[in-house]
Amino acid sequence: MHEFTFKDNELYCEDIKISAIARRVPTPFYLYSYKTLLDHYRKLRLAFSAISPLICFSVKSNSNIAILRALVKNGAGLDIVSGGELYRARLAGADPKKIVYAGVGKRPDEIEDAINAGILFFNVESEEELDAIQRSSASLERRVNVAIRINPDVVPRT
Repeated sequence: MHEFTFKDNELYCEDIKISAIARRVPTPFYLYSYKTLLDHYRKLRLAFSAISPLICFSVKSNSNIAILRALVKNGAGLDIVSGGELYRARLAGADPKKIVYAGVGKRPDEIEDAINAGILFFNVESEEELDAIQRSSASLERRVNVAIRINPDVVPRT
């Protein structure tokens, strides 16, 4: 389902004329369709339903709190890459057990904050990062889950 349509040569988002919105708010602006967003999320969830996936939306791709809240409210997890994105995930009401922390360059304070928040796991990008997570978890006396990214030395011949 796609909720952006033309009716009588006017562009609509769901049942609202976009020109009417443009008269009320400063332009340029971003306009999202709640129905379209959730329809796409639900299609992904359904496509992989046989394995009961946790589908995590990348906060880096769009950190709009309303977008994050809509997805979280409907069961999505969030993929974060910074302490600021963890903060936004919390504002959006994300279940910490549905937050995955990816990205390079995680600072010790960000690691500790994520551990204290009780996130699902860290995507580890290097041995140094794994050591930093280990140090933080040991100092906090907490056990944490990690997923280790492996880049095998394979030439793909593409």
